[in-house]
Amino acid sequence: MIRVLVLGAAAGGGFPQWNSNSQACRRARGGDSAARPATQASIALSADGEHWVVINAAPDLRAQINRQPELHPRYALRSSPICGVVLTNGDVDAIAGLLNLRERTPFTVYGHQRVLDVLQANPIFNVLATDVVTRTEFDLDHTFVVGGLHITPFAVPGKVALFMEDAAAGANFGSRDGDTIGLDITDAERSVRMVYIANCAQVTTVLRERCASAD
Repeated sequence: MIRVLVLGAAAGGGFPQWNSNSQACRRARGGDSAARPATQASIALSADGEHWVVINAAPDLRAQINRQPELHPRYALRSSPICGVVLTNGDVDAIAGLLNLRERTPFTVYGHQRVLDVLQANPIFNVLATDVVTRTEFDLDHTFVVGGLHITPFAVPGKVALFMEDAAAGANFGSRDGDTIGLDITDAERSVRMVYIANCAQVTTVLRERCASAD
């Protein structure tokens, strides 16, 4: 079994976007029920309903957690059922929410070395005290286990985070494998399989086949 909470499904900046005066954003601000506000893309997964893994820490993560009782503290004055955060890219939309998870509650951040290097290069992420918040590197196409979930990261077409673009590097802005990944996820019994892709530049035949065979 895999339980999935959709924490948010909007693009970068959320909806309505702070500086957009589009018709859709005006409708959302005006309370139109057909244009409901939405936070940025993120999900939480659990194999047992007790331990939860967040996929991408959106800037809206604090509000997303507060809306989901499954993610609330339960057993101690300071605690959390969130045991891990898996990052699929280094964009602000995927990592900024980590700053909401300070206050010395243990969990593990999982990421490709390309993304972990982004955290390492910016000292603001040191508010996640390294003696309680572990950073664990994963390799593409190698399975790791967190919270009873078996997760296999794989490369998808994409590019380096916007703030890391190098115009001098040519058309791909210095992008490399690991900058944008998808996740192939199963439960411990391998009875259920899902694929999560937060952003992707092109749906290839191989990618389409991988998704088509998932539950």
